[in-house]
Amino acid sequence: MRISVLVSGGGTNLQAIIDAIEDGRIREGKIVQVISSKEGAYALERAAKAGIPAKVISKDLYPDREARMKALREALDEKDTDLVVLAGYLSILTAEVLRPYKGRIINIHPSLLPKHGGKDCYGIHVHERVIGSGDEKSGATVHYVDEGIDTGEIIIQESLDVHQDDTPESLQKRVLEIEHRILPEAINKLASEKQGKKTTA
Repeated sequence: MRISVLVSGGGTNLQAIIDAIEDGRIREGKIVQVISSKEGAYALERAAKAGIPAKVISKDLYPDREARMKALREALDEKDTDLVVLAGYLSILTAEVLRPYKGRIINIHPSLLPKHGGKDCYGIHVHERVIGSGDEKSGATVHYVDEGIDTGEIIIQESLDVHQDDTPESLQKRVLEIEHRILPEAINKLASEKQGKKTTA
């Protein structure tokens, strides 16, 4: 399975995927490229260290959203992408990408969806909301991406207890450990299923 990983920041989830491929937890997958929505994202350095081709498709380079999405779709097509993984990618995809890659785009989200999803729920804001809501549980979700925001079918979800003394930062740190575990697990599951279909075809 040929994987394109889309990033916007530090790329710890990208690193989790790279590590899982190297140690065999993802058996049938290969990252063919990393695409960042921001110049200078540390995720680009992680890609370089792992010898993975990387490029930037940003608002600065493509101020027009349609042109940016077209460039993104062309980059995915060029590498014969089987699976698109949004790993801390903070741009909203449009139909230009969503339709040709329907059922082949997944995202990792730091809450137990459908709770605390949507437009303003990303990064530390999610954990602020969890604590502000008095939730006893939080966690992370890997889901398919559809034309809504954080509304696609759930693939894997794992929860943890919210501690009374948790801060948004401490909760974020613990949820990140779940993200790093379940994102490779979901990719391996999808890659194995694809390989199985090939074998039986």
